[in-house]
Amino acid sequence: MLKYSRQRESIKNFLADRYDHPTAETVYLHMREQFPNISLGTVYRNLNLLAEIGEIQKLSPGMGPDRFDGNPAPHYHFVCSHCGSVLDLKVSGLDHINILASQNFDGDIEGHITYFYGTCPSCKAAKHSS
Repeated sequence: MLKYSRQRESIKNFLADRYDHPTAETVYLHMREQFPNISLGTVYRNLNLLAEIGEIQKLSPGMGPDRFDGNPAPHYHFVCSHCGSVLDLKVSGLDHINILASQNFDGDIEGHITYFYGTCPSCKAAKHSS
């Protein structure tokens, strides 16, 4: 059993209320308001621990630093190629990907991670208005 930590609980609560998938640095800056002596290393350790035990998701979209998502349920993400923002993407009906992938694979597929890339609505609007 994991020992209770106020800092870890605060990090989890902070992420639960966010949908912008902040970086560890953003989480750290916010946590310093509550815990002035907290270190960036402590924030990293707690974020990684929360991800390992399935309380949050750690996203590594390939552009910039890792991001963290307070919603641990499986869902898809969109990464803007222009500004780097990471957004939740509501996509249904992709559960069959595991079945398709396993057709020519002798192992057991237990899940998948997919990132969609392109231009986010904000960058698209800015591009059309200029």
